[in-house]
Amino acid sequence: MFRTLFRAIFTLVGAIAGYGIAQLIEYILVQTKNVPAKGFTSLQEILLTSSSVIIFTIIFFFLAPALKRRSKKVTNTIESDLQSVSANEILGGTAGLVIGLFIAFLVSNVYDYIKIPYVPLVLTLVTYLLMGYLGIVIATRKGKDVFYAITREGRERKTQDTKKKRSSKGGDAAPKILDTSVIIDGRIYDIMNTGFIEGKIVIPDFVLVELRHIADSSDSLKRKRGRRGLDVLNKIQNEFGVEISDTTSEKALKEIPEVDVKLLKLAQVMNGKVVTNDFNLNKVAGINGVPVLNINELANNLKPVILPGENMNLFLVKEGKETGQAVAYLDDGTMVVVEEGRKYISKNIDVTVTSVLQTAAGRMIFGKPAK
Repeated sequence: MFRTLFRAIFTLVGAIAGYGIAQLIEYILVQTKNVPAKGFTSLQEILLTSSSVIIFTIIFFFLAPALKRRSKKVTNTIESDLQSVSANEILGGTAGLVIGLFIAFLVSNVYDYIKIPYVPLVLTLVTYLLMGYLGIVIATRKGKDVFYAITREGRERKTQDTKKKRSSKGGDAAPKILDTSVIIDGRIYDIMNTGFIEGKIVIPDFVLVELRHIADSSDSLKRKRGRRGLDVLNKIQNEFGVEISDTTSEKALKEIPEVDVKLLKLAQVMNGKVVTNDFNLNKVAGINGVPVLNINELANNLKPVILPGENMNLFLVKEGKETGQAVAYLDDGTMVVVEEGRKYISKNIDVTVTSVLQTAAGRMIFGKPAK
């Protein structure tokens, strides 16, 4: 029904445009003296008008579907752009537009002294357009700086904003897209506190939905992990600021049901990097050529280097899987398997490292009681 109504209205607009074009053609021909000054005869005028109306009616009738599709696309684009604009920017842009138009009004009064035909009109039009545009641009881009400069409250907020944006130093840095696992893990907050993460931090809306579902899970362990993730995300938001990416308008993501695949596709669209500690996601990202920052790999690479033959003093906490083994842990959580150490459980002993096994999932150290 709506399509039919839209097409009918647009066709009517075409008929009106055709009538106007016919009148314009007649006026031009009379002014250029290609027809008698009194104009067309009644028959000629009817033929010209009806031909123009019919031609433009047909053109507009067939253009209506294409225009509807194009207008829908433009509307979606505008809506998507507006979602990323804050209310403060809209209010600031409106105020800047009003101020710019007022300045244009004052400046355009000078043009009244110009006696050249049409020049004052053109200059006035250009001035209004230019000042209106400058008012919007200056208010949206520099309005916050002006606020900081003229108010004490603004200067205090500037200090807070500087702290929030420590993780976003380097405007050319790729966006960092956080996945669910790294938010729940929580170490990303500590890493951001050190200032090693550059660029804006992005949380896709579908990751936020998944995190909320985990926090509402009937399973108590999942529920605790989900709520921990929400707490970590709230701390990151308060300290550094997070961009919630609305992906509803991204056609490339609409048909993808899996969160991990969506995450990798979004990273390709945004030309960003995925931050995760999911081993499988890391592998799939490598296959797809998506850059990944793996928190577990970073933690493993930062662990102190331990070489075979070194001695260390350890507290043996429990039995190992094999006969005679005992297990101890380093301060960073690395497990140490001590051969022939079962009789020393619940004691501190000196252990000589015999071998170190390093894998993508972590590190395991083997040793035996020092002699």
